[in-house]
Amino acid sequence: MAVSYKKLWKLLIDKDMKKKDLRLATGMTTTALAKLGKDEPVNLEILLKICKVLKCDISDIMEIVETKE
Repeated sequence: MAVSYKKLWKLLIDKDMKKKDLRLATGMTTTALAKLGKDEPVNLEILLKICKVLKCDISDIMEIVETKE
C-alpha cells in the first residue's frame, strides 16, 4: 500500500493556489513539499497544518492506494 496526494494537488488547483503558497502558509520545509510531490510519507503535523490552511479534512488531501507487488 502507498500514499497518494493527488487529491491535494487537485484541491490546490480548485483554490487557485500554488505549491509555494501552500508551503509558505503552512511553514513546511521544501523537503516536506518535495516528499508530498513524490507521494512519500510526511509527518502528520504537516498534514494537519495543510488541512487547517485549506479548511478541509485529511481525506480531502490524501488517500491510501494499492500497489502492485
